[in-house]
Amino acid sequence: MRELSLSVLDLVPKIGDVSYETALQEAAELAVSAEQWGYKRYWAAEHHDLESLSCASPEVLLAHIGAKTSRIRLGTGALLLPHYSPLKVAESFRLLAALYPGRIDLGIGRAPGGSAHASMALSGNFLQNVADMPKKMRALIKLLEDRYVYEEQRVLARPFPQTQPDLWMLGTNNKSAGFAAEYGTGYVFGQFMSERDGAEVLKTYQESFRPSALLDKPRMMVAIGIICAETEQEAERLLQTAKLPGPERTEPDQRAETQNRLIHGTAEQVRDQLNKLADACGCEEFLVFTPVQDYRKRLESYRMLASSCM
Repeated sequence: MRELSLSVLDLVPKIGDVSYETALQEAAELAVSAEQWGYKRYWAAEHHDLESLSCASPEVLLAHIGAKTSRIRLGTGALLLPHYSPLKVAESFRLLAALYPGRIDLGIGRAPGGSAHASMALSGNFLQNVADMPKKMRALIKLLEDRYVYEEQRVLARPFPQTQPDLWMLGTNNKSAGFAAEYGTGYVFGQFMSERDGAEVLKTYQESFRPSALLDKPRMMVAIGIICAETEQEAERLLQTAKLPGPERTEPDQRAETQNRLIHGTAEQVRDQLNKLADACGCEEFLVFTPVQDYRKRLESYRMLASSCM
């Protein structure tokens, strides 16, 4: 049986009437459990002023989780670079890399992560910030390579960890794949947020990849929505209550989109579908997002998936 490499993508949901404190405790429990079950990575997503999501600062959450775990890699899926200074990002993740050597991933995204007004309150003109993304990416890479210069003066991102954070880009189309290939970073295709053919997008990344000081050959993951349950009927029931990130949709549209973008079923059925996806995409590492609206059943879905696939 093929062993797939599985990682966790956590949007850190606030489910039902629980407090934000409870939502963050559940995130830590998921990370600790994922490590015990053999998951390779735990990545937390960044969002702003969204009532049902709890993580506006994933680097803070990762510092907390790092102290509760010992092996699992910790990263962002994604940190939204348009909002931030590349120097501050490099410093924060080098600090994490010094605290937790060999365990830190820096996953970069281009989305706003919230409403237009939240984005403006956070960093001003978001459209201009997105237009500056190539410049920010180049600056971030130079900072991680210790060759950044500002007004003819060398600027270093301290501290200097013995092992650098691994740099990834996340996206849902050929444009993001092209960015990752151009800058020589790893690439994560967000299958659960895209109607695109993942195999086509990943092929674009592989064919366009330019080796860099950070990475000498392409490295890929597919972020996929998965719901595992003891029975097919239970998986279908959980699917009906699942929520995907994105703009508000009517209930029928939400159900149809969820059905199309999530793999669901028993652990064996999900394993078979993942193997088919791995063959189609040429990728054997999956970043798993499980939008079950019950913390215990979400945890159980991850446990069953691990026992079946790893």
